[in-house]
Amino acid sequence: MQTTYKTRPYGDRQSHGMSTEPHAPASSDVRFDTKIAVLLRDDLEPWQRLNVTAFLVSGLGTAVPEVIGEPYEDADGVAYQPMFRQPVLVFEGTKETMTAAHARALSRALPRAVFTADLFTTGNDRDNRAAVRAVPTAELDLVGLAVYGPRNGVDKVLKGARMHP
Repeated sequence: MQTTYKTRPYGDRQSHGMSTEPHAPASSDVRFDTKIAVLLRDDLEPWQRLNVTAFLVSGLGTAVPEVIGEPYEDADGVAYQPMFRQPVLVFEGTKETMTAAHARALSRALPRAVFTADLFTTGNDRDNRAAVRAVPTAELDLVGLAVYGPRNGVDKVLKGARMHP
């Protein structure tokens, strides 16, 4: 099977493997002290998983600027936007796992972004924010959570979750 992705097979998925050095070989290992992780509820449709992941990571990139790397440029000098400087690991779990992870992220005061089921019915940022604001924390119908922080802290938040297939 030919692979074209930078991530490693499931058995070796860790927060390493991407280089922060320009022109460094793709095989050079860099180990990060931090982790970016997305937790998705396991009952989402495929299109919902992609949509939720994209929205959640956009929140981390704006709130935690140190996770953003340098701009890209191809061999012809065409510039591209910078992206995360480290891998984003995607997990899945039950509604109960999601609720517990959210509580642990709050107790650790980690940078986080949430996506609730209500956001599938809204069509803009203003309505999204209003939908989240209308529900008490303990009653949020979470379908996605993104967290950033020290690797061990993020691992503890994600206890009970499994890597997304």
